[in-house]
Amino acid sequence: MKDELNSKFERVMIIDNNSIDLYISSRMITKNNFGKKVLEYSAAKEALKYLQDNQDNIPVLPQIIFIDIYMPEMSGFDFLREYDTLSFALKNHCRVFIISSTINDDDIARARIDKNVVAFRVKPIIKEFLDRIIAH
Repeated sequence: MKDELNSKFERVMIIDNNSIDLYISSRMITKNNFGKKVLEYSAAKEALKYLQDNQDNIPVLPQIIFIDIYMPEMSGFDFLREYDTLSFALKNHCRVFIISSTINDDDIARARIDKNVVAFRVKPIIKEFLDRIIAH
């Protein structure tokens, strides 16, 4: 219970179709008191639906979103295109970070110029990366 009280963020969303990466990221977030509640999604469409359905209910929205690029049905970039159509209040509340194993320079450049993306980070999420987010 003490750990939950000291968490930096109330809600953190992770979108990754790789179940192992999803588990590792979730554990890293909770273990390091980064997020009190982790919303885990293995499909970007499901995560987007949650955001669309709750865009006017700020208390249930994640403050941080970690998303992978390469996923079936809807890629991280497809998600970001749809995310851009959501309410200003939602986009002002949520901070999006791309977490990917890509080494494609075009993908990295595309992620870095997207106005809705705070930063690009190579997998896996590590404590130092979470600490840098908290520090800003």
